[in-house]
Amino acid sequence: MIGIIDYGMGNLYSVSKALERMNYQYIVTNDKNKLHECKGLILPGVGAFRDAMTILNDTDLTSFIQNEVASGKPLLGICLGMQLLFEESEENGLTTGLQLLKGRIVRIPGVTKSGDTYKVPHMGWNKLKFNHPESPLLSNVEEGHVYFVHSYYAVPEEADVVLASSTYDVEVPAVVGKGNVYGTQFHPEKSSDIGLAILKNFAAIVEGRGE
Repeated sequence: MIGIIDYGMGNLYSVSKALERMNYQYIVTNDKNKLHECKGLILPGVGAFRDAMTILNDTDLTSFIQNEVASGKPLLGICLGMQLLFEESEENGLTTGLQLLKGRIVRIPGVTKSGDTYKVPHMGWNKLKFNHPESPLLSNVEEGHVYFVHSYYAVPEEADVVLASSTYDVEVPAVVGKGNVYGTQFHPEKSSDIGLAILKNFAAIVEGRGE
């Protein structure tokens, strides 16, 4: 069973519906005892980094997630949930994240090097470019288009954690992963067959079938 962490800032309905369509058992809860019993965890997220970390810290979910990951449990962060995996974010002032991956979250500049402006937040479908197609999270997944909604993006310290990227003015890490920690900047639950394939691969990793 996969536990979807409900901390009040997640896109819980669409994520749970996607797992339902896959006929995969899940639970949506903030109960740490119930989440501990799950084989894998999903951390969704919509909104501001600082607000999310305030809630996670106040509810002791921060240390819980860190301990579960340290024990080897697979974790998938989605959208803001992916950003929370990193050390810190500059959104609304510097805020410490879950510190599971090295790097920082910065704002999409909204202006090109030549001075042309473009809209932020970025919303829409962008093509994936695989850097590490051998990752079990990307097994049998196409380099197609997936759905993004965000104003900030990750700048990892370690290039190897970027499993797939997408380019629109800046190079945006679209899929990250290190050990048992994974994240997608886009919404796999809203990204048609490609997104569902990634969720299926995460479920396989959780079940120990991922290599």
